[in-house]
Amino acid sequence: MNAASSPVLTVRGLARTIGARRLFDITELAFPRATAIVLTGVNGAGKSTLLRMVAGLEPAPGATAHWTDTHGSSRSAPLDPFPLELRQRIAYLHQHPYLFRTSVRENIAYGLRARGLPRHEVARRVGEALGWAGISHVQDTAPERLSGGEVQRVALARAKVLEPELLLLDEPTSSLDGHAREQVIALVRELADEGRTVVMICHDRDLINLPGVVRWKLGDGHLDTHHR
Repeated sequence: MNAASSPVLTVRGLARTIGARRLFDITELAFPRATAIVLTGVNGAGKSTLLRMVAGLEPAPGATAHWTDTHGSSRSAPLDPFPLELRQRIAYLHQHPYLFRTSVRENIAYGLRARGLPRHEVARRVGEALGWAGISHVQDTAPERLSGGEVQRVALARAKVLEPELLLLDEPTSSLDGHAREQVIALVRELADEGRTVVMICHDRDLINLPGVVRWKLGDGHLDTHHR
């Protein structure tokens, strides 16, 4: 299997127990390339926990990650502690994104500067991301002055600018309605069309019914990746 056809990431042995309750126990979970996936399930099924473990935001003892590096070589490592190479390939978007108390532009530039990119490259990427998300007009605005839809678009731009292979979104439209919701749905569709793997927790029928979207369902401790 070559890099183009192999999963962007495969996780094995992903399990979480809360007290005496086994939240989920997933033997193997493969994230296909260039695919938009909707993760559904009842409240409390563990959807957010699952994605946060894959993103390295919650411990995943015993789980292992398997991926193909930029040279086409197969790589494997424990998921806990989280491998640095995966940290640069995966972006996670919280349901209620936290923005630093600077400006929109500085929020989007933060991750690029942390990676040590040259100033001109940071400026180029941030400018493109601002235009893509339709937020150039608020680039110098403090986050607390933004609307809910603008906050979500800033968060999407901040994730996109890092060029992740796998983008994990926790209910990106749950707090939005009207035009703001439509704008975010359009951006999510564009991310998937670019060839990235996008996994979305959501109950939004418009997102679930986007053309080509694959549906996964988490329930009773099991993940159904062939749900219809």
